[in-house]
Amino acid sequence: MYRSVKVRIYPTSEQSQKLSQVMGSARWWWNYALNLCNQTYKETGKGLTQIALNKVLPKLKKEEETAWLKDCYSQVLQSTTLNLTKAFKNFFDKRAKYPRFKSYHGKQSCQYPQNCQVVEKGIKIPQVGVIKASIHRLFDGQLKTVTITKTPTGKYYASLLFDTEQEIPGLVVTGKTIGIDLGLTDFCITHDGQKTSKFANPRHIKKHEKNLARKQTKLARKKKGSKSREKARKLVARVHERISNARQDFLHKLSRKIVNDNQVVVVENLNVKGMVRNHNLAKAISDVGWGIFVNFLDYKLQQKGGFLVEIDRWFPSSKTCSNCLHQMSEMPLDVRQWTCPSCGTHHDRDENAAKNIRAEGIRQLSVLGTRTAAEGGEVRPKGGRKSVLRHSPVSSEPPTIPIG
Repeated sequence: MYRSVKVRIYPTSEQSQKLSQVMGSARWWWNYALNLCNQTYKETGKGLTQIALNKVLPKLKKEEETAWLKDCYSQVLQSTTLNLTKAFKNFFDKRAKYPRFKSYHGKQSCQYPQNCQVVEKGIKIPQVGVIKASIHRLFDGQLKTVTITKTPTGKYYASLLFDTEQEIPGLVVTGKTIGIDLGLTDFCITHDGQKTSKFANPRHIKKHEKNLARKQTKLARKKKGSKSREKARKLVARVHERISNARQDFLHKLSRKIVNDNQVVVVENLNVKGMVRNHNLAKAISDVGWGIFVNFLDYKLQQKGGFLVEIDRWFPSSKTCSNCLHQMSEMPLDVRQWTCPSCGTHHDRDENAAKNIRAEGIRQLSVLGTRTAAEGGEVRPKGGRKSVLRHSPVSSEPPTIPIG
């Protein structure tokens, strides 16, 4: 099992200069290789493989105009090639957009795939030396790669990937099952069969909206290329960074709480990309981070042997009575509470949806069954989120369907 940890690093001025050169070389090679792939495809109708791209590097290093590539650690450039070929594969598998050119502005990064070490109070990087780091935890295992990033605010971070040589826990579906209805008024409403809980929407952007607008106004008035504009740009970037950190912190803590208390989590497969086309709700939908939240739930459940079920986005969770299963013909968004005409049960729209989502998840587990999934082959795809049940096959035994 691969585990990663992100730590803050504090390079000296000389180390910062060297890292900037390495990041610039990696960015230049990414753009050059991407442009070469585009031109080759236009001329021949075929792309370039990772091996073909790496064969171009020695020729560039011998040319006078690009001889500065020799100063960059060779493994960094080859790692960039690998990442580019992965980006093309994700595009052709319809898991991502077409690879884009990288800009000098914004976040910068480079990846060291080998010859890195974690030493006392620091990380040893080839050609850079030991960089002081604030290491709060480590995993037992072999250090595979170190990815160094520089944020728009000028902070440096290192992402350490370890191979812990531990197997992924086997799938266990015994335990509590929880249904989650994602929303905007409340971030999510959960139902575990006994209790319904609501978690308020933090509205991170709204809290910093005035401060962000004030700093963006000052930035717009600065002359391009001036030092004062660079200072103003960093102030705006710091506000965006604070919003992002607050969002990540909230999503991590909430997903960890849900995963610790439940073994099976059921959510709706929402079409977020289509929903943000509504200009009245686009900012609010982008701010809550539903997709990130589901991804957090997914990997944390995998680490404990849990199970994530995504039901169809067209499932009528809001307009179906959770008591008698009577389905209303329509249910406008402004209707937050309603009474079932069949059994007379009064429903809160979101609480009722959470109950129905949980019941539908249990129904799918009972119909498909972990035994059928195991005998049918791979259930969880190697990348992306296409399958409803995302776990690999398990042993062929009668499944135990959770009901509590």
